[in-house]
Amino acid sequence: MKKRLFEIIEQGSDSDKVSKVYDFFMMAVILISLIPLTFKSSTVLLNWIDHITVGIFIIDYALRLFTAEQKLNRGAASYILYPVTPMAILDLLCILPSFSTLTSGFRILKVVRLLRSLRVLRTFKALRYSKSIDIIINVIKKQGHALILVFGMAFGYVLISALIMFNVEPEIFDTFFDAVYWATISLTSIGYGDITPITSIGRLITILSAFIGVAIIALPSGIITAGIMSEIQEKK
Repeated sequence: MKKRLFEIIEQGSDSDKVSKVYDFFMMAVILISLIPLTFKSSTVLLNWIDHITVGIFIIDYALRLFTAEQKLNRGAASYILYPVTPMAILDLLCILPSFSTLTSGFRILKVVRLLRSLRVLRTFKALRYSKSIDIIINVIKKQGHALILVFGMAFGYVLISALIMFNVEPEIFDTFFDAVYWATISLTSIGYGDITPITSIGRLITILSAFIGVAIIALPSGIITAGIMSEIQEKK
């Protein structure tokens, strides 16, 4: 029974219809559980939604703890080790805020609101039920060296262009961090316009930064896209 439960909730294959139904069901529950967070005040309906979805999360957590031995292969120690695994901690962070009953004192109310905001982490819980996320993770693992190289180039260019601009237009940038902020925004071609160069040299650097930024930002997109297509072909 443990093995079958583990296959359904954790290790389901494309041919396992029960596992697919479970994944879709949990995805739907996660999305529904976020509905109360879109309202400033609570109502009876919103409270019921929160209680029911949290109850389902608790059952899901209990099932995963029950099948921990199948996942970790550490014997009885699996039941002790599982609660401290990253995904188990994420599950707890999604559940515990709904049990907060602190209601007295201004500072305590601020803590309650902070705990309530932690329920947004339920969005990340959805990653557990997405089989497609495995493809992206594999791509990042395989193309990690190339991605690190590209992001290293971007980081280096941001620092160099910020340093140049900081010295070319000192009256515009109060601190070096302001120059780094400008360089990052220019590199990504967003251009908020809150910090704008006024000299010809500064504007020339901005033009170059925008062109180089397009090229640098396009590189990781191409690497990831090619990797995803390769993974899909391998699975086929």
